[in-house]
Amino acid sequence: MKLKSLVTVIAMLFAFSFCSASCSNDNERAPRENNENGNNDTISTTKMKITIGTTVFTATLYNNPSAAELKAMLPLTLNMTELNGNEKYYDFPGPFLVNTSVGGDIKAGDLMLYGNNVLVLFYKSFNTSYRYTKLGYIDNPTGLATAMGAGNVVVKFENN
Repeated sequence: MKLKSLVTVIAMLFAFSFCSASCSNDNERAPRENNENGNNDTISTTKMKITIGTTVFTATLYNNPSAAELKAMLPLTLNMTELNGNEKYYDFPGPFLVNTSVGGDIKAGDLMLYGNNVLVLFYKSFNTSYRYTKLGYIDNPTGLATAMGAGNVVVKFENN
């Protein structure tokens, strides 16, 4: 009889713990992106303008040292190289401070660092196991893939 009671108590504790962990109210927290190291990149109100040809996008930067380094370099006009039919990249000559996390679900408009010096702007969504440092994202990426085109492209980054 004692064993049955113990099993029942353990089952109830497990169920309570599971419900407590999954039944949180997201409205009580500021939006943030968590990486596997337990560090957070909070979304800031810092905006950046990204111009591709005649199309202008607004991006929101994360509140982290890497995004601050990029912002301090603005304005930048970069010849970005096509890769994999889903991203354009630019190799900076020097390193940034980085805090990488597994990419996971990449969204069209994500702006990230690969390694410590490769700026990547994704124009298609996909899933990856590569590691990136999150810099920010284009607020409304509608038309981004068309603006990026099929080959290399000149992209202008500037303060908004």
